[in-house]
Amino acid sequence: MKVNIFTYNSKFKIGQNLKQLFVICLVLIPTITFAQDKDKEKELQLQKANNYVYEGNELVGSEDYISAEMEYRKAISELPTNIAGTYNLGNSYYEKGQYDEALFRHSQAAEKATSKEEKHKAYHNIGNILMQNKMCQEAVEAFKNALRNDPTDDETRYNFAIAKACAEQQQDQQDENDEQEKEQDKEGDDDEKDKGENEDKEDDQDKKDEGDQDKKDGDDQKDDQGKPKDEKDGKEGENKDQKGQPQPKQGQLSPQQIKNLLEAMNNQEQKVQEKMNAEKQKGVKVKTEKDW
Repeated sequence: MKVNIFTYNSKFKIGQNLKQLFVICLVLIPTITFAQDKDKEKELQLQKANNYVYEGNELVGSEDYISAEMEYRKAISELPTNIAGTYNLGNSYYEKGQYDEALFRHSQAAEKATSKEEKHKAYHNIGNILMQNKMCQEAVEAFKNALRNDPTDDETRYNFAIAKACAEQQQDQQDENDEQEKEQDKEGDDDEKDKGENEDKEDDQDKKDEGDQDKKDGDDQKDDQGKPKDEKDGKEGENKDQKGQPQPKQGQLSPQQIKNLLEAMNNQEQKVQEKMNAEKQKGVKVKTEKDW
């Protein structure tokens, strides 16, 4: 009996395909179930986050910004990818005048935004915050980004024009300040230069005055013939005392001293001679007549 190999093989292939399909279904069913659970969980998170945002908006309407901030933070914590919580939290900071915090939150919103509308709103508010901080050139760039995402917004175009005029005014003021600083630096350098030149002139004048004084002192020490007065006066007065008497040179006796010394020697000699004569007279025996 012949066996239809084609039919048999065909039946075998069909049975094998059904088995593979069954295995695939077994694998896909948990995956599909898990994905469905994730979607449900995400929907619940989105719903909760939106509820928190709604509550925050109601509180902002009653100007209860502190409570509104708490609600917006809850929304961000529940679903960090939800841009509404971040965007509205930035707005609440802006209303309270906390511009640094507002700028931070709107920058986050611009990064998280997925649609042009969301990006436009975030960059528009960033421009307004920068204008409040007097950062006009940065605000110009923010409004440009907003207009790239929505060129039809008249309010953004108006704010862009205001920011551009402000940036030009600030640039003109900066250029003027830079020019003034350059002038002041130049004047300071000129003053230092003049000061140095004056000090050099004063030093030269002092040296000249000292030279003239030395020359004058030298002339005062000379006589009419150009000879040093000290030398002449020294020769004339070296042997004279205050009374005009000649002074002895060093190591020599004056005539008066010699005279006094001779008189003293003569007096001493006279005393010695008198003493010797007296001794002679005392030593002569008197001859007496012998009495027999």
